[in-house]
Amino acid sequence: MPLRSALMVALKQHIAQSGLTQAQAAALFGVTQPRISDLVRGKINIFSLDTLVNMASVAGLRIDMQIQPFPEA
Repeated sequence: MPLRSALMVALKQHIAQSGLTQAQAAALFGVTQPRISDLVRGKINIFSLDTLVNMASVAGLRIDMQIQPFPEA
């Protein structure tokens, strides 16, 4: 799963599990409610990786990333 997709899923789950309304989530993340609606609806193309990482950080989510070379053929 691409990184932006994984972050969006994690943020959506965090919002749901925390019992936050979209307005509460927007206040927490410092964005507008329509922006949270876009996140929940999976509008991936309007979110940068930086934005999603910042939101995950505010949510207290840990992000682990590995960068490895492709195996040689």
